[in-house]
Amino acid sequence: MAEVEIRAVSKAFRRTHAVVDLSLSVGDGEFVALLGPTGAGKTTALRLVAGLETPDSGSIRIGGRDVTGDAPADRDVAFVFQQYSLYPHLSVFENMAFALRAPIRRVPEAEIRAKVQEVARLLHIETKLHNKATQLSGGQMQRVAIGRALVRSPSIYLMDEPLSSLDAKLRGEMRLELKRIQTDLGATILYVTHDQTEAMTMASRIGVVEAGRLMQIGTPREIYENPINAHVAARLGQPMINLLPAALFAGIPPGAKTIGARTEHLMIARSGGDVSATVTRVEHLGDQSHLHLDLGGRPVVTLADPEARLGPGDMVSLRLNKPLLFDAAGGRVAA
Repeated sequence: MAEVEIRAVSKAFRRTHAVVDLSLSVGDGEFVALLGPTGAGKTTALRLVAGLETPDSGSIRIGGRDVTGDAPADRDVAFVFQQYSLYPHLSVFENMAFALRAPIRRVPEAEIRAKVQEVARLLHIETKLHNKATQLSGGQMQRVAIGRALVRSPSIYLMDEPLSSLDAKLRGEMRLELKRIQTDLGATILYVTHDQTEAMTMASRIGVVEAGRLMQIGTPREIYENPINAHVAARLGQPMINLLPAALFAGIPPGAKTIGARTEHLMIARSGGDVSATVTRVEHLGDQSHLHLDLGGRPVVTLADPEARLGPGDMVSLRLNKPLLFDAAGGRVAA
């Protein structure tokens, strides 16, 4: 494994600026996730590291070596794509061994067999090695795609939303598996996702990306508790943070125009709070409920005790508890 450094890299496609002045380092053995919506430039950033795209400016270093002008095959990276991209006519074993048999590597056959079997055990697909790729379930195919990268033992693994096509239950299982494998191998991973749960549960650091720019990078806890602006605050948290006009509440510091209220920032009671709101809907989710409120014509969503006997039309009282504050431009304001 090796450290990867992206230094002031920019990339445009005609008039579209996909990546703008991106600087980022991924430490040896670190799991870094780039989090952002579709079109934010996340995949382009991966393709630049892989050598599938050439930057307009800036440089990329892997293991201290400048690889900006190197071909993809010379960069020692492995790419896991969003789609499985398996060879359907080959067995699981042959799919995983394919990269090791390339003329540029010439790995001995005994070593290939041992490596594939070792990685198959890690991924719990050792009993499927003789199956054709078309005989596998979606989750098994994704494991094979990940395994094909793992057998390479490259400097860095680049993963482009590899779990997005799986169902919710399987995504949860694969998140745990992928994090376990990364920890066991000490692998260096740069991972792209639009799913905040994937980023928060797997990554050691999260980089929030918007319109090709890296807005903020930090541990999941740092990004959640101390977002640099309202956009970053809105990327993490379930239910989504409530962004409300400061004028709705009394005692807000000067300069704060927007209040960012997560569920832990809102105290709910029948009376005695700062403002009153009307319940519009209750979503019962078992151990908790999502409470939808109307606060002065503004929608608010928070969590409520499922034992609370609240229903549409009920009045509740809200009190703020150390919320996040933002100025008119969305920048963070000190409480």
